[in-house]
Amino acid sequence: MGEFDVVSAPGIEARVYEAGDVAGGAGAIVLHAWWGLNADVIAFADRLAAAGYAVAAPDLYHGDVVDTIEAADERVGQLDGAEGMSIVRATVEDLATKLGPDARLAVLGFSLGASFAVAAAHAAVRGTVLYYGTGDPSDAGGAQPVLGHFAETDPYEDDAWVAQFEGILRSRGHDAVFHHYPGTGHWFAEPSRDAYRADAAELAFERTLAFLERWLHG
Repeated sequence: MGEFDVVSAPGIEARVYEAGDVAGGAGAIVLHAWWGLNADVIAFADRLAAAGYAVAAPDLYHGDVVDTIEAADERVGQLDGAEGMSIVRATVEDLATKLGPDARLAVLGFSLGASFAVAAAHAAVRGTVLYYGTGDPSDAGGAQPVLGHFAETDPYEDDAWVAQFEGILRSRGHDAVFHHYPGTGHWFAEPSRDAYRADAAELAFERTLAFLERWLHG
């Protein structure tokens, strides 16, 4: 189990859930979906920590957690994108500092968090993992590898755009590999949602661990 800390950027403070040991130099930033920093995100962070990674999961909603689509739609409409990005960058910088000069990070984003993950460039970031979410490919820094987990049926992510997004990343030098999971919908990897599919979620997690092992330890 981890604990909460605080990160700061100019004019901003935010809670961050932290777990795992920084001694190994490898870490992961986990960015929540539009529900907020809920139990699913914390459990995912704890699993990564148990696998040997230092993990930081920032709270972009400053304590708010919602459960319905209607409430999430309202809450995400209140999110200041620039402030959210500042919180993400402050979290990346904070964990990189704690890991030391040999810091090696991956940024993982669920849905809403994916767009922030794409833009979370930092010298220590060696890879990006996207769960049923994309972003602006021009925001992707460097040529870090990108792993994507996408649903078979998803009203929030257009199939044509996902394929185009993957192609753009590859054309810009990213090692981009996107997986599509049969019989799944948006939020399939979040246990509290009706869309949760345990088999697909476990396969995605195994692939995520293999990705982290390759790019943070390889």
